[in-house]
Amino acid sequence: MITWRAGVVVSHGPRWRGAAELGVELAAALDVDGAAGLAAGALVRALAYPELVGLPDVGERVLLNVTALARGLGTGGYALVVAPTDHLPADPPPSPGHLIKARYTPLQAMVLGVDDQESEHHETLRDADDLAGLPVVVADLHSALPAIIAGARRGAELQGRPMPRVAYVMTDGGALPAAFSRTVAGLADAGWIAACITTGQAFGGDLEAVTVHTGLLAARLVVDADLVVVTQGPGNLGTGTRWGFSGVAAGEAINAAAVLGGRPVASLRVSGADARERHLGVSHHSLTAYGRVALASADVVVPAFTSASPHGPSGPDGALAVADAPLEALGRRIRQQALTLVAPHGRHRLVEVDADADLLAALAGAPVRLSTMGRGLEADPAAFLAAAVAGVHAQVLTSR
Repeated sequence: MITWRAGVVVSHGPRWRGAAELGVELAAALDVDGAAGLAAGALVRALAYPELVGLPDVGERVLLNVTALARGLGTGGYALVVAPTDHLPADPPPSPGHLIKARYTPLQAMVLGVDDQESEHHETLRDADDLAGLPVVVADLHSALPAIIAGARRGAELQGRPMPRVAYVMTDGGALPAAFSRTVAGLADAGWIAACITTGQAFGGDLEAVTVHTGLLAARLVVDADLVVVTQGPGNLGTGTRWGFSGVAAGEAINAAAVLGGRPVASLRVSGADARERHLGVSHHSLTAYGRVALASADVVVPAFTSASPHGPSGPDGALAVADAPLEALGRRIRQQALTLVAPHGRHRLVEVDADADLLAALAGAPVRLSTMGRGLEADPAAFLAAAVAGVHAQVLTSR
């Protein structure tokens, strides 16, 4: 189940909050002929989480997990540092907290939960049960996170209001360490998110919570957020089946927001460039999660493409060209698919928000790289605009 390698650190690469990239030269593996690119002497990019394994020096030997790398799966192209082998990392300083995350794995970690008995916020959260109408935007893919916030900030500009205070509630359907996400690090550094709250088995956020429910309550009562975005960490898991994908949890997050008295907003997973029919327009992931799993009603936000909407590759001036027939046709497809989710066919409410050139400019100005399924803003603008309009609508709700 695990493909192991050992190696020697030969270089240090980029670092961001909670993570460090290393260059590692692989040593010979015993009794194996070596997966492609993983033979002795090969140079691989490895990722270390210093709070878990320390920061190995150049020349130090390390043990690596290369399972996903050997299969060419979406780990960002990294081997993962399990431990240095020349010496053990120092023990962590004594600290409160007894929540174990990544439980009963070799790298289980103990953290202080925001609602832990030893937490300063325990009394606040012990009987907490109400989000008081706090807007909660739910999305499937992690790549929607910066686009939703860009939309919310654009909405604040249109209203002449201060920029919203945003909490990100990270579920455990994708990456478990929050540090794996350069997006979260970049958004935090830019002041676009006030806190990352890791829930379930996910860990490493500014705050730790046992469930999405306690994560949402902490967003309101501890972070004092104006709006919340809920989505999994990087690394969506799917099997090409109706129910076998990690985004099913988006429907459960809608339920959590609703049962706690929040205002759920469903961000649609959309693509105009995916070669797979099931993901063209509104992905079947969104149709299943919101149409079958979500038992509470939500605002389903649909982008309304206008003559000022972006489309296609950059023009000579560097701006995306204006909309043409293909994008308008995609918009019609998206709307028709979304209608299956809303009254009278479904339980949700349809909300249409203009996806215009100004919204595109807001996306282009994001402090982090926008990428979904390997496609950037120019390659698949509809994907990011669909997320951004959910943010615009959520910002409108904050003023009500």
